[in-house]
Amino acid sequence: MADILNHIKTISDIIFQLRKEKNLTYAELEELTGVGKPVLHKLEKGSTKRPEFKTVKAITSAFPEIYQELIECYITIENRTEVLYEVLQDVLSSEKPSLASKVALRLLENPSNETEDSLQRLYYFTQEVSDSSLRLELYNVIVKYSREHGITNFIARGLLQKYLIERADLKRLDRTFQEGLEIIHYINFLTNEEKIIYYFRMGLHAHNTKKYRDCIEFCENGMVLEKNESELKARAHLSMINSHLRLKNYDKVEELLDVFEKYEYDFVYEAAKHTRAITKARKGEYEIAVPLLEENLRVFSPRFRLNIVDELFEIYLKIDNLDACSKLLERENEIVNTYPDGPNVYRALGKYYRHKGYYQVSIGLIDEGVKSFVTSVQYLKRINAFEEKDIYVFLLFIQNSIILNKGLYVYSFNEAYNNMVQKNPLFLNEGGK
Repeated sequence: MADILNHIKTISDIIFQLRKEKNLTYAELEELTGVGKPVLHKLEKGSTKRPEFKTVKAITSAFPEIYQELIECYITIENRTEVLYEVLQDVLSSEKPSLASKVALRLLENPSNETEDSLQRLYYFTQEVSDSSLRLELYNVIVKYSREHGITNFIARGLLQKYLIERADLKRLDRTFQEGLEIIHYINFLTNEEKIIYYFRMGLHAHNTKKYRDCIEFCENGMVLEKNESELKARAHLSMINSHLRLKNYDKVEELLDVFEKYEYDFVYEAAKHTRAITKARKGEYEIAVPLLEENLRVFSPRFRLNIVDELFEIYLKIDNLDACSKLLERENEIVNTYPDGPNVYRALGKYYRHKGYYQVSIGLIDEGVKSFVTSVQYLKRINAFEEKDIYVFLLFIQNSIILNKGLYVYSFNEAYNNMVQKNPLFLNEGGK
């Protein structure tokens, strides 16, 4: 009994079981697979110790249900590096990430190659894989194997590539930022180009998660290393400017803008001019800021409209210019319906609907205002970007016991409220004051 329990299934076992379950003769199996009867017979009898991969592939093409099982058996007996890469390529085209990991590990464990050489080849192979989820699976194998064998440079490079893939998940921005911080411990094992990419990408990431001081530090580190102009450098420069703007370092903003304006990329002119207008608004110089922003709204490309309107909305509410707010709302379809998905867009839409809600409540449209606040929170929820003002808006409605009409948006309001409680543990305590 012990021998049966410990028996490891072989290719011979799989072929025998396949013929038995399908009730196939060797001739019938030959017709289905294109593999000759003598070859099939030797496989089943176990006299062929290491079949060619083209034979295995022909069988799995005819019977895809045994693909994973047969490949798993095959890679345990195949030691040829080139053949294993052929297997890996085939597995990747079948989109079976767990199986791809097993083939990749087999390649790394192959005793015929030096460990670092094996890691380097798999790393470069992985960079050419188009599917990001499969690429991530292979980088996980590289990082794990490198850790186990103390190959620090491939821990560093694998972690960087993992981070560059995972940072695209908008719902995990905070978590992936924290994971990206681990790479700092291996920074000296990255090439100069990799360091630049890391610093700038982490700087942009920090800005998108409101870690403005981190953004400035990461971008400054990248600026020291990057001597040439690039679009990534220009965007990092802009995120650094916006971070100083958030931190109310207005003199530094204007100093950095003087440098930023020299980049020769399409987005630079409008971004610089828009930021100068916002800086005036932040300094309370509305008599300068409002004409600048209104001119920008007229002449700038559509991608800036939403941010410009957010800024104007905020000023108009502060100076109680409700007529101007109303005119902005007349352009809503033009303003909010022309943007692709992305964290900055979700944040801008969240602000837009928050401002709209304030305006509606201020003119007595309570129900409409609540709907706008709910929409605001739904956008901010996508990137976990609630702010204190969002909490206070909800508290305002709760503490004043506003009674909502029955309807779908009541559910949405309650759902959004519950989400805010989950994201902000102190929220309930504040609500109970």
